[in-house]
Amino acid sequence: MLIEANHLALELDGISILKDVSLHMQKGEIYGLLGPNGAGKSTTIALLLGLYRADKGSLTHFSGQDAEFVSIRQRIGVMPEFAGFYEWMSAREYLIWYAGFYGGSQSPPDSLLKRVGLSQTANKPIVQFSRGMKQRLALARALVHGPELLILDEPTNGLDPRGRREIHDLLIDLANEDKVGILLCTHLLDDVERLCTRIGIIDNGKTVLEDDLEHLLRDAGKPRYRIHMTNIPEGHLLPPLVRLLEWDGSWWSFEIDLPHGRDIGKVWEDLLVHGWSFDEIQVESNSLEARYLELTGSDKPDQQEKAA
Repeated sequence: MLIEANHLALELDGISILKDVSLHMQKGEIYGLLGPNGAGKSTTIALLLGLYRADKGSLTHFSGQDAEFVSIRQRIGVMPEFAGFYEWMSAREYLIWYAGFYGGSQSPPDSLLKRVGLSQTANKPIVQFSRGMKQRLALARALVHGPELLILDEPTNGLDPRGRREIHDLLIDLANEDKVGILLCTHLLDDVERLCTRIGIIDNGKTVLEDDLEHLLRDAGKPRYRIHMTNIPEGHLLPPLVRLLEWDGSWWSFEIDLPHGRDIGKVWEDLLVHGWSFDEIQVESNSLEARYLELTGSDKPDQQEKAA
């Protein structure tokens, strides 16, 4: 097991930040860590990295093989939400310099840059990078030493839809092919549904749910969407996975039987292929979103974290 955390509690400056947090993560798993701002997600990550020591509870990494956090950190890659760089360097120069902290890169810098979609800008100064390009570089930096565990905080921030899809595909490949464990901290629930096999939800310093995503979605029901139609095909022919629930003039409600890992965008493409034209989509109910909202926000934390 990559991470086994049980009933962690932490008090800082007399304030109870974490009260009862548990997290269990396997090799090759993409784990979604969810929770509102101030719930304790950032503090939990700090504990996993050894930046704080828990007052209560137990925490082991890599099946307890490493007792020292110095050696543990050498096996973990971290991508923070706001990544800083020496922006006068080129992307290639920066990765070579950064790899020096680990005794050299496990993969050639050019190979890493190609993998994250930056091969065409390898020699460009980082100061000229867009935010999305910096996100890609931050991911390459996290991979430079060949980690067994990746901790990613909002990895698709600043990326356009194509860029998000490319990063999604890379993360799935890392988990499936390289057996890297990925802890994904994000507010984007569609990223979670696309990527994660397991999730943990933290609220007010406590783990309120930890479960396999497939099990959670199966119990919670199918997502429903309300779509404003501009053209409706004769016979109302629908693609697979889509079930018509009701209609009210030009607004139609559909239930989507979306398998885990299937991109919802493909469903909209299928609707267009079947002759359905639309100009607006509204989420009427989403099983993960509904469960998340049900479990979070009922109690106000005693103290909000500045970064969650």
